[in-house]
This record gives sequence, C-alpha cells and structure tokens, in this order.
Amino acid sequence: MDYDKVLNSRVKKLRPSGIRRFFDIAASMGDVISLGIGEPDFITPPEFCDAAVKSIRDGKTQYTSNAGDIGLREAIAKFMDMRYGLQYDPKKELIVTVGCSEALDLVLRATIDLGDEVLIPEPSYVAYEPLVLVSGGVPVPLRVSESNKFKLMPEDIEASVTARTKLLILPYPTNPTGAIMEKEYLEKIVPVIKKHNLFVISDEIYSELTYGGNHVSIATLPGMRERTAVINGFSKYFAMTGWRVGYLAAPEPILSQCYKIHQYGIMCAPTAGQECAKAALLCSFETGFARVQQMRDEYDRRRKFLWKAFNDMGLPCFEPKGAFYCFPNVKSTGLTAEEFCERVLMEKKIAVVPGTAFGKSGEYNFRACYAVSMEKLETAVARIGEFVMQLRK
Repeated sequence: MDYDKVLNSRVKKLRPSGIRRFFDIAASMGDVISLGIGEPDFITPPEFCDAAVKSIRDGKTQYTSNAGDIGLREAIAKFMDMRYGLQYDPKKELIVTVGCSEALDLVLRATIDLGDEVLIPEPSYVAYEPLVLVSGGVPVPLRVSESNKFKLMPEDIEASVTARTKLLILPYPTNPTGAIMEKEYLEKIVPVIKKHNLFVISDEIYSELTYGGNHVSIATLPGMRERTAVINGFSKYFAMTGWRVGYLAAPEPILSQCYKIHQYGIMCAPTAGQECAKAALLCSFETGFARVQQMRDEYDRRRKFLWKAFNDMGLPCFEPKGAFYCFPNVKSTGLTAEEFCERVLMEKKIAVVPGTAFGKSGEYNFRACYAVSMEKLETAVARIGEFVMQLRK
C-alpha cells in the first residue's frame, strides 16, 4: 500500500521532538544524569493522591461532565481570581483538559483557518510550531534577544505582523530560557496587539514558578481579557505531570468552539486526575499554598546554584527568573549546541538539550533543567566543567 497517499501531508513534515531524541539516547546508556526533561523530581503530595485513591474506592470511575467536574472548575476559578486577579465563569468560560497541551491544541484548532499566521517568540517550547502547522496555520518565529532578557518587545511584533497574522502565543515564564514578562513589559506590547487586532494565547503553565516577584497575566490588563485565552495546568507546580490535568480559560465565544472539539476528541479528562487536582487546590487554599512554596524554594536554591556554576565555568548564562531551566551559551567552546550536547552525553554522560530544539536561534545554547536533586546537579556541573576545560586546553 502507498502510505504516502494516506498520511496527512502536514503531519509528515513535522520533525520529531529534539528533547525526546536526547532523552531516548540517554535512556539507552548507563550512569547518565539527565537534565533534559522538564519534569519535577518531587512526587505528587500524598494528600492529593489520597483524594484520588478515595474517589476510585468510592466508585467515582465514570465520566465527568465534558467540561470537567464542576467542583474542580469552581476551584480553578477561585485559584485564578486569588492568585492572578482573573475572573472566569466556571460554567461557561472554563474547560478541564488533558494537560496544558490539549488546551493549547484546542485553541489553535478552534481559531486557525488555513494560511493564518501565528507569531511565536523564539526560542520557545517545542510544541508550538508543530501544533500550528497541523492546524493549517503558518508559524512565524519572533526571535527574542538575550540583550532584552528574552522578553518580547513591541518592535518584535510590529516587524512581523502581516495581513494574515491572527494569533500571538505568549509563553511566559518561558521554556527554555526561564524568562518572564513583568507587568511593565506586558503593558508595552498591549498597544501593538490591539492595533493589529491580534488574539493572544497566554501559556502560563509555569506561573507559580516565578522567582523574586509574582506572575502577572496579560489577561488582567485593560482590554486584554476579551482577546486572550489563558492555558495552565497542574503538572509543574503541583508535581502532577503523569495525572494529565490542565485547563483552558477564555471568553465564551472562544471557549464554546474549543468545547466542541474537546467533546468529540477527548470526552473528558481522567476522573481520578480531576479528583487529585481538586484536592491540590482545596488543600492549597487551606494551607496558603505551602506545598507549592516548599517546591518553589527548593527550585530557587537549585536555580541560583546552576546559573552561577555555568557562568563560573565560562558558559555565559542569562539569569532565569521563572520555570526551572538554564539556557547557557557554548559559543566560546568552538562547538555548536548540537555538537556540545552530543559530546558531553557520550564523553561525560550528562544529558542536556540543544537549543535548536527550541528554534534556530538556539544554535549556541543548550537547556539544562534543574528539577533534579542538588546531588545530581553538583555531579553534572563537575562533569560539564571538566568537559569545558578539556575543550579549552
């Protein structure tokens, strides 16, 4: 059979994830320390898990509402109001999704018509461009500069807008750089967004992992709620990656269309996962988000250590203010990021991800995730430092 005639031409053009390629190589080797996958090394807190287990034992194993358990949606609405000053109707403006990834996919498919252009800051998360392509859109990279602390500037948007531009993806705090957008910087890009009548997809999955200040959502700024879809989830700051629970908050005209796709494609997020997520929020309301603060404090300690270590070994590194990644530059070694990552994996058994996985602008950077123990970070830094010294002899 000629499978080329069966397969979707847009899907055939997609590249495999650059993150997974290095992870798969590392998994086949022994004694490798992986700083490659963006996943918390904490386990889901037991009090959250207990709620999920109890729900199973109590027989809560059927579908929930397509939009998600109403108790969970009400808790999410309370959380968004409490933490970010965002008000959404849990019955009409919120959907519980299978992770943040489904929420992103829903908005893109509900809004993109064939040939629509989508602005994507680069470097950024590997899934944005492929999901735009599969939806029939045209991804337009906006190369953000380290000299501007990897923030999106109004001139970056202005220079790339055309008559076909419809959407802007705003991924802050950012994977892989750890950059954030403070309110003053968000205020600078709002006039350009309004001028060109753009709709914004604000990916805020790392919102609670912001260091030295509170996260600000662009949807809180005047006139922006009506033109913004906010996506978020429980994976990163509640250490719930495997539970696959996220959510989408958007004005009803947008959400109602996303809901149709979700109904036919997913039905609902896993029931036990929703129970775990609901417990995570309810427990956090009672304890003042103590578990989140505990994890954030530990990430902050590791962040400072790894950022300083890279700079000390002569790999210039921007100070990340969010998420749990460092993005050092290897140009001084004479290697590209691809070459550096392949050699440090084979010679020192340290797995990091080349910056090209996140866009062409990452040619001389690599991403290192510090969501691993300090013991592993210390060993990794020692091995990478040895490798850099050997290169410079």
